[in-house]
Amino acid sequence: MSLKDLGDVSYFRLNNEINRPVNGQIPLHKDKEALDAFFRENVIPNTKVFASINDKINYLVSENYLEKAFIELYRPEFLAELADFIKAQNFKFKSFMAAYKFYNQYALKTNDGRYYLESLEDRVMFNALYFANGNEELATNLANEMVHQRYQPATPSFLNAGRARRGELVSCFLIQVTDDMNSIGRSINSALQLSRIGGGVGISLNNLREAGAPIKGYEGAASGVVPVMKLFEDSFSYSNQLGQRQGAGVVYLNVFHPDIIAFLSTKKENADEKVRVKTLSLGVTIPDKFYELARKNEDMYLFSPYSVELEYGVPFNYINITEKYDELVANPRIRKTKIRARDLETEISKLQQESGYPYVINIDTANNSNPIEGMITMSNLCSEILQVQEPSVINDKQEFVKMGTDISCNLGSTNVVNMMTSPDFGLSIRTMTRALTFVTDSSHIHAVPTVNHGNELAHTIGLGAMGLHSYLAQNLMEYGSPESIEFTHIYFMLMNYWTLVESNNIARERGVTFHNFENSDYANGSYFDKYTSGHYVPKSDKIKELFKGIFIPSAKDWEALKVKVMADGLYHQNRLAVAPNGSISYINDVSASIHPITQRIEERQEKKIGKIYYPAAGLSTETIPYYTSAYDMDMRKVIDVYAAATEHVDQGLSLTLFIRSDIPEGIYEWKKERKQTTRDLSILRNYAFNKGIKSIYYVRTFTDDGDEVGANQCESCVI
Repeated sequence: MSLKDLGDVSYFRLNNEINRPVNGQIPLHKDKEALDAFFRENVIPNTKVFASINDKINYLVSENYLEKAFIELYRPEFLAELADFIKAQNFKFKSFMAAYKFYNQYALKTNDGRYYLESLEDRVMFNALYFANGNEELATNLANEMVHQRYQPATPSFLNAGRARRGELVSCFLIQVTDDMNSIGRSINSALQLSRIGGGVGISLNNLREAGAPIKGYEGAASGVVPVMKLFEDSFSYSNQLGQRQGAGVVYLNVFHPDIIAFLSTKKENADEKVRVKTLSLGVTIPDKFYELARKNEDMYLFSPYSVELEYGVPFNYINITEKYDELVANPRIRKTKIRARDLETEISKLQQESGYPYVINIDTANNSNPIEGMITMSNLCSEILQVQEPSVINDKQEFVKMGTDISCNLGSTNVVNMMTSPDFGLSIRTMTRALTFVTDSSHIHAVPTVNHGNELAHTIGLGAMGLHSYLAQNLMEYGSPESIEFTHIYFMLMNYWTLVESNNIARERGVTFHNFENSDYANGSYFDKYTSGHYVPKSDKIKELFKGIFIPSAKDWEALKVKVMADGLYHQNRLAVAPNGSISYINDVSASIHPITQRIEERQEKKIGKIYYPAAGLSTETIPYYTSAYDMDMRKVIDVYAAATEHVDQGLSLTLFIRSDIPEGIYEWKKERKQTTRDLSILRNYAFNKGIKSIYYVRTFTDDGDEVGANQCESCVI
């Protein structure tokens, strides 16, 4: 037997039986039976066995499965000790989906795909050894965090760490285009290179002159942003890792750009094939001024990036439109066109209903809370990365006259459920910060010099979270309740505190800070003002009990940290970001990211396999009432939870809105009819803006098809 010839297996059938209530009960025990059958029928007979961990490592190195260099940093005795330590933690998968996902997508297999070469414990060990870079104590701490699933590296890091034939460790990239052909050409090459190595790519087109703008004095010569979008879409389609995955990219445009309507129209289902973009994602950057004009139902002016750059001497991206709006309107040298603000707001809502796009970046909100000198101008493919960038200047020889800074995303997540049982919350976060620091230090994207340059200067990381809804439900808290919001505040405050502590420690050890630290709000101490007031401590009895035994920094602790940071600096320009983390959350047996679950028994369509069902973590008769589907929830509750986390996160959070096409009665007080309307989305976007939300990733609309009645439809079901 091998993975190529499994024969008749029972685990898919057993797993599918979860969705068939028996006498009003959800048969969750079937998932445990499926998990046991999966190991019995699939994993155990098809895993290559070795006499010892050192024998396994020697084989993997000699056969070019593992890199030799990082293994040689450690004593053979330590390798055996670490393997024994990990084994002694007695890790067990809790669901069939978790085990299936790991062995199907993450476990190293033989070249012919017939046998497994590693278990989750092995993958944890190789991650720990790789990220610790020879430090035995750190390797042990990292292994401890990962085997107990308190820390989960992002998919590219977890999958590739230590492998001899691997992709990059980083998750995604951000690049911007300036208004000249050299930059456009260089950016297309950058997109090809970045898509080739595996990351999603965000691209800002804000600086490009609009359709009809002059070129060297000739009126009506420019073609605008849409043809450039098509070039990028073709690039991503071509550069697809030898057909293994579709290249992925998102393009961003400011709502005050004259091509904004044409930009949005490219995603409409009835768009002409010449302009329609099928695989490229769309995002809009929205200054505060747009919300004001829409609220007042006024006209809005769209400004030519070409004439703005001529007038101000900087690319359009770097103009604060909210601040300069009236000045731009009054300036006769600025080319401008006029539309109704609410008409554009409606167009955005219509497209979100139809396609889920565009992503929304509240760009002034992001910049107003940004402690780093410079401007945030865009985001990434999942809208959680918000970092300052600088434009490049490229000559006709395709040489950099001025090297700008672009962005690579070095991500990982805490598991909220397991972090709350950590014997040392602070040590856990500090250990994770060290792991991510290795990723940023060892990432060298030489094919795209601006990304490499930005990473070398900023040393940015993005530690996030998953499993918030799982934790809330298992502790009998309603998602969006005051207690859940208070919990979120404290949890993310602690993440912020301990990443600051460790970033400061690393800066002191190395005598290195991120570029331009001296001009940041960290250096002048103003960043810490809100924390030194002493407001960020648990207040309700419930939250005090949940954080019992976990160190909560006082105003004095924050003051002491402020002094240390002002004296020795921070190594990382950015530290926190909450990604959507989809498939990796299944391995952790928790809900994805910090948004609510969509189904109590989630249905996943797996290629070549069919449907797999995943019961919400900790689902029981007691927790069922707290596992409300996001589609049945007031999205303002989700926004409130994200707003609580946002206050402590220096970058962004990937916030998805979930709405039914037929909205259940009573969720929104303004609804007089059941059908979802553009007004509903406009109200929610404005609510998010007023709550200080920096970005909205995606709008997902659920349409009932009525084809299947399963555990989710059985309202009286118990476990």
